[in-house]
Amino acid sequence: MLVLQVIISILLSIAVLAQQRGTGLSAAFGGGGGFYVSKRGAEKVLAVGTTVLAVMFILNSILFILV
Repeated sequence: MLVLQVIISILLSIAVLAQQRGTGLSAAFGGGGGFYVSKRGAEKVLAVGTTVLAVMFILNSILFILV
């Protein structure tokens, strides 16, 4: 179970770092100047994969504590 936790954490870190970031600090406060576009293609797969990995990480952490 510990090996699985390490693998999930590495994959989760890679998935988070691979996602596109805003153009800077102004984008964090709404000053990006762009318009909202829904995620498509690889970006959507990466976002869903990140969510799945996060849920797996949390569940594995809870199981690791209980066992």
